[in-house]
This record gives sequence, C-alpha cells and structure tokens, in this order.
Amino acid sequence: MLDQQTRAQRVAIIHYWLVSMRGGERVVEELLRLFPQAEIFTHVADRSKLSPLILGRPLHETFISKLPFARRHYQKYLALMPRALEEIDLSDFDLVISSESGPAKGVIVPPHVPHICYIHTPMRYLWDHYPTYRGRLSGLKRFYFSRLAHRLRIWDVSSAARVDRFIANSNFVAERVQRYYHRRADVVNPPVDLETYRLPLAGTKRSHYLFVSQLVHYKRPDLVIEAFRGLDQRLLVVGEGEESENLARNLPPNVTMLGRVPTENLAALYGSARALIFPGEEDFGIVPVEAMSCGTPVIAYGRGGILDSVTDGVSGLFFERQGVEDIREAVLRFERDAARFDPVRIAGMAQRFSAERFRREIAAIITSELGRHSLKVKNFSAEIPVPSEPDVGPLPRPLALPV
Repeated sequence: MLDQQTRAQRVAIIHYWLVSMRGGERVVEELLRLFPQAEIFTHVADRSKLSPLILGRPLHETFISKLPFARRHYQKYLALMPRALEEIDLSDFDLVISSESGPAKGVIVPPHVPHICYIHTPMRYLWDHYPTYRGRLSGLKRFYFSRLAHRLRIWDVSSAARVDRFIANSNFVAERVQRYYHRRADVVNPPVDLETYRLPLAGTKRSHYLFVSQLVHYKRPDLVIEAFRGLDQRLLVVGEGEESENLARNLPPNVTMLGRVPTENLAALYGSARALIFPGEEDFGIVPVEAMSCGTPVIAYGRGGILDSVTDGVSGLFFERQGVEDIREAVLRFERDAARFDPVRIAGMAQRFSAERFRREIAAIITSELGRHSLKVKNFSAEIPVPSEPDVGPLPRPLALPV
C-alpha cells in the first residue's frame, strides 16, 4: 500500500457529480480509504444520498450547484461544466485524482502536481453512444445537442492532455481511451462489495431469472422482457428509470417488475436466481460480479467490459447480438446445460474484484506515477539554465539634442 509520506500529502479528488451511491461513488470511497485526508470537488452533491465516508471529508461544489434546480437537472448544465472545472483552485494540493465519466478531468493542475485520472468511461453521449442520444431528440433539442456535443468533443480531447496518467476500469474502456484520446491507460477493475453478496446456504432453490439495472434504453431491458414472453421461466426485473412506465404497460405474465430493491433483499434475489441476464454493452459492469459472488452465472451480451469478469462456459455464457431471439436462445441453451455451472467456482472467480485488491493496484500505480513525476520535475529544473549578467559592452553616449 502507500507509505506514510504519500498518505500525508494533500490530495484533491475530482468527481463529476455526487447524487447517488453507485459504482463511481464506490471508487471515490476506496480512494478516500487510501487518502483519509483528501478533499472532494464535484459539480453537484446531494448530501442526503451520500455515504458517511464521503460526507466526512471536505466537499466542495462548483458554481453549477448554485444554478436553478441543479440538484435534479444538473445534466442540463453540461455546457457550463468545462468552465466550472477550470475555475477550481488546486494550487495547494500535492496530488490530483479525477474520477471521470461526466466532465471531471478538465481541471487545471499546477505543473509540479501529478494528475491521475481513473476513467469509468469517456463520456458516452459524446462518443460511441452519440447517435443513439441524438436520435432520441427532435427539433431544437436535437439542433442544440449537435452543436454542444461538437464543441464538447474538442474540449474533451484537449483536456485529456492535462492528465499525466490514465487508469481505466476495464480493457474495453482502455481501448476507447486509446481511440478517442490517443493515450495509453492502465487497467484496474473497480471494487465490488463482496462482503454483502455471498453464496447462499446450501440447498437454496434457484427459481427465477434476474435482470438488475437502471431502466434506461441503452441497458436494453425491453429486449430481456420481450425475450421471456412465452418462455416457461420466471423473470424478475429490479430497477427503475425513465423506461419504467413503458415497460410496465404490456408485461408478460411471467415477468414481475420489483422497482428499487434494498441491498439486503437484492443479495437474496441474486442467491436464488438461476442466472442473471445482462444484455447491455457496459464499460465494466458491477452487477454481474455481484451476481457471481452469490454463485449465480451470467447470461450476457459478449461485448464490452463483461469480458473482464465473465468466462464463457464457466461463469456464464455469451450471446453474440442484442436481439430478442438471441437472448431467448441463450436462456434455452443455459437450461440445457445449467448443471455444469458450479456456484462455488463462480463465487471464487468473483473474489478477483475485492476492494482490497483495488486499493492495492491503485496504490502501486500512484506510487509509480509520483516517483516518475518527481523525477521529471527535477530533470526539467536541472535543464533550465541560470541566467547570467549579459555582457553588453560600454554604454552608448547619449544623443545630443538640438537646443
């Protein structure tokens, strides 16, 4: 882990917004465990939804938080966030760590201060998901978003040069960092709460399939629900979001929507599931690892960050296209081979994603970067010549001015 001198440094953690406790916020918690004295900077914070660990540190918000209705509609102020980041004064800090998914990495850091960016994803709505986001808008909203996205892409690429070292949460994200920013990224998978999600008691009946996610379009809950129409299997849908009402209008009789579920209940649902259905292309995907830690196999779309956690044929199985028939066929294939998936082995494979492992790997990279940056600053200072008094020769005689 980190030595006492490193832990004593003044550290600034920049996180895009703090309005819930999801994967990105869990990363912030683990960074705070590494640096208990760190201060947090964010655009908007909803303190009623944050953990005691985050609330226990100095928490600074940008001017975005002072704008009307910013707590709920912060994303509508996206155009102002680059400027808000650039107004943060980081001159008193020894290390800056940005946590990037929305705008966070664009802070201006003094030359002697290393800036490490843990990137959950380049902003999806600007890059690979841009056609989907734009296609769902119309009229003036579509025109405005097209112009805004173009300008933000330019800023997003240029601000990547302000980062000394990128750490990606999956190999999939590292590839996108290379594609969009032309930068190499180390890979450290995010931490998963393996204490909460554990193997159920021996003999627990696994009676249903499970879908756990925000109910938004790119997570593809519509495909999963439709795939179970007519199947002789039960599906439980956990989560809420903008698609909830549409999905609830025409549910098959074997599908039940549970909405938001408390953590302890979710652990029980994982432990009694035959398999988790995971149809989206995710940056990493913490939900599949939570399911695996309960010994539950994962039926997943075989692209994206899922390739870092699930092994096809061992801890789950993949389907090749995001389609209703593809998911249905994968479920039927799983039913034929369900006996070969060993819950104990699957739970063991999830142990690779512990919080302790995350802190250890992050600490090694931070230590390496601090040493490299210190050497770079020393070498740069040594190369600057000390100015000497110039030899200007005798001073010229003053001009005689006419009287």
